[in-house]
Amino acid sequence: MKAQTTLDNGPGDHRIGLIALASDYVVERDFMNMRPGDEVAVFVSRVLNVNPCTVENLRTMGPRLADAASLIIPDGRLDAMVYCCTSGTAAMGYETVAENIRSVRPGIPVITPITAGLRALRQFNVEKIAVLTPYTDDVNASLVDYIQDHGPQVTATTSFHFANDNDMARIPPEAIVSAAKEADRDDADALFISCTAIRAVDVIDEIEQVLGKPVVSANQALFWEAVRTAGYTAPIEGYGRLLTMDLL
Repeated sequence: MKAQTTLDNGPGDHRIGLIALASDYVVERDFMNMRPGDEVAVFVSRVLNVNPCTVENLRTMGPRLADAASLIIPDGRLDAMVYCCTSGTAAMGYETVAENIRSVRPGIPVITPITAGLRALRQFNVEKIAVLTPYTDDVNASLVDYIQDHGPQVTATTSFHFANDNDMARIPPEAIVSAAKEADRDDADALFISCTAIRAVDVIDEIEQVLGKPVVSANQALFWEAVRTAGYTAPIEGYGRLLTMDLL
């Protein structure tokens, strides 16, 4: 006897494809924690990255992005595709990232942490920011150049100076709070916390309360633009002011 059924649209009214770095412990967890419910579905692939984290090594991911993107429900609908590397996007450039992904998944908006972060900062109408990162100096320089070429002035950069993604994931959230206080400057309108590999999302609310100004992190901004692009419009509480806002 054959069971009868009528097919529905499958899991997730709002679908996000996520390309995480092979060594990233944090971004997939953060997306699942920020996800408001089953109406937002996140489908994950991984791309090989190379440690130490240098500008040269970050650029090696570019040609691998197409293969990673092609593995995310290849015959299914996606509303947004996200590449989860702030420093990698700064090193390669957004167009390189987007072109590689669109070569196998055309027609899907491509979102990256640095472009989402800049869009988030525009939401707050900021002109000057302080930046907190886990990177070494060469990666910091690449990141700051990208930010200032496409967005606000960077008044100061503070870093943990780690070169290995595995170490970045082990920075305790309370250390991020302390570093954020040190990174803040009176002339900065907001603080941007870079890197999808660190657990900044856990403490964004706390940092905003302490600093009294907007705080934007890589994973927070990435999820915000992705979920809004995918059509989910309700405010999401507990992860900073940004996730209560619509896209402008």
